[in-house]
Amino acid sequence: MSSTGGQDAASTKTADREVVVSRLVAARREAVFEAFTAVRHLSRWWGPDGFTTTTAAFEFRVGGVWEFVMHGPDGTDYPEWIRWTAIDPPSRIAMLHGERADDPDAFESVLTFEEVGDSTQVELHTVFTTKALRDRAVDQFGAVEGGRQTLGNLADYVTGMADEGAG
Repeated sequence: MSSTGGQDAASTKTADREVVVSRLVAARREAVFEAFTAVRHLSRWWGPDGFTTTTAAFEFRVGGVWEFVMHGPDGTDYPEWIRWTAIDPPSRIAMLHGERADDPDAFESVLTFEEVGDSTQVELHTVFTTKALRDRAVDQFGAVEGGRQTLGNLADYVTGMADEGAG
């Protein structure tokens, strides 16, 4: 079910169900990876611009779950659920992401962290179960722009952490 092995064949089969966003972050890979490991980090940057996050449960380990609510700037609450399916520090995190544990529309995402000099290239590669679900996420929920904003918020947070640590 995962699209991590055999990238060329998998990409051809899933291209119409994918969303891929990436960002170069001016911080070391370990620091960028660390921003995903604890609620004290995630709650400060997760989500698109103007969103906040309230966590109900969090355990960063393979099989662990993050249950949270994203609060939109218009006051709308979005229940979210993530189960971590693979964690390879500091290069890769895979997850199943939906509205709840039994969500039939949950999708798979893989985050990769690649060193580029003193910076880190972060890529979020998401594969939906159907093209219709992917199109809905893009058209109705702004998944591409939201993903870009989320990675932008991550970049701002991590570079801020580095600045605080340097002072």
